[in-house]
Amino acid sequence: MAGPSVPTDRAPSRVEPRLLWWKEVLLVVGFYLVYTWVRNRFGSAAVDPADAYDNAEIIIDIERAMGSEFEDTMQGWFLGADWFLRAWNIFYGTFHFLVTGFALIYLYRRYPRDYPRWRTIGLATTGLALVGFAAFPLMPPRLLGDCGEFGACIESRYVDTVAELGSWWTFGSGAMEQLSNQYAAMPSLHVAWALWSFLILAPRLRHPAARIFIWSYPWLTLFSIIVTGNHYWLDAVGGVVVLVLGYWLGAWLHRWSSRRLPEQPGPYTAPGA
Repeated sequence: MAGPSVPTDRAPSRVEPRLLWWKEVLLVVGFYLVYTWVRNRFGSAAVDPADAYDNAEIIIDIERAMGSEFEDTMQGWFLGADWFLRAWNIFYGTFHFLVTGFALIYLYRRYPRDYPRWRTIGLATTGLALVGFAAFPLMPPRLLGDCGEFGACIESRYVDTVAELGSWWTFGSGAMEQLSNQYAAMPSLHVAWALWSFLILAPRLRHPAARIFIWSYPWLTLFSIIVTGNHYWLDAVGGVVVLVLGYWLGAWLHRWSSRRLPEQPGPYTAPGA
């Protein structure tokens, strides 16, 4: 008859918390609602358009000094192709959420051990972007020639493609214009989230079509934010910076929270065994 088993020695391990989908939904949705409220509450409704325009001049002057102010020229190549620009308006307004949401759900379902770390990195990146919006309210290219409440009403070659051509959403409606932050341009959260999604999905997707799309997605996002007149290319650089900082902060927060988990002691090894 076999005797009692003698466990082998091993280092204590952390007890990983069980992921509950409804808690994760509450966390992510709750965070985004708070983020949206803060972004909009202290956004364009509370900012002097002259200040946002002054910051736009800073960005434009930097790009001109670098010989890289090309956004209006690139947009001009496609003016007249209404169907093309309308498609990019839809891309800009929808893929930002669809791809990010897919990456989060895919990671939760297929790689639950990796999920908490990347979720925290995404939340940290989004929170840091909020700091950028508050510290540097920036009038986007589409509003430079706009003579409404939030525009600069100057001679500009930029076109607000959503206002002119339409999409599934618009900043120009009365409620959206008043409630949204028209000057949340630096950093580009579209680019930050696109790169976040890329870092999650690129090493894990196996289908060739899916891999082609996810490798193209950050570049498609960069194209969309410029051709629609919503961002300067330096806003995309800001998105990269905020993701790098968010990666560092989120990874640190995840390690810190993991160290606070209770330890599960390793089995005892008999002396001399």
